[in-house]
Amino acid sequence: MSQFDAVDARWLERTVELATLNIANGGGPFGALIVRDGALVAEGYNRVTADLDPTAHAEVVAIRAACKAEQSFSLVGATLYTSCEPCPLCLAAALWARVDRMVFAADRHDAARGGFDDLEFYDLFARDRSTWQIPVVSLRIPQSPAPFDAWLAHEARTEY
Repeated sequence: MSQFDAVDARWLERTVELATLNIANGGGPFGALIVRDGALVAEGYNRVTADLDPTAHAEVVAIRAACKAEQSFSLVGATLYTSCEPCPLCLAAALWARVDRMVFAADRHDAARGGFDDLEFYDLFARDRSTWQIPVVSLRIPQSPAPFDAWLAHEARTEY
């Protein structure tokens, strides 16, 4: 194991510890950390059932906490460590947060074995939308581009 892998393994051990402890607190078996320059910025654990929030995944909770701690919506230069492969929601959140890398322990097959939909969602996103059980419909109206035109015209906008 390289020194880099050993450092990653230590952070992953903490995510697994958070995930395991969270079960006793009414949450799901997921934990996540945001680390920058070798220092912990924020921790997160699954709060979906505890908070009645389907977006309160461990990675999202950690990203939100890290952004608050750093007073920024960008986590460039940070690593997201997570006890399980990020689901599509968490993967998208990490991409929007601009983390430099993601490192995970268990994978989508482990999550499926535990009764979670990660694998099913990955499979769904790989299929054509016309085959989905829930319709996703685009309806173009004349005003569709108006918010983006206003955004582009707004000189004080914050780029992201």
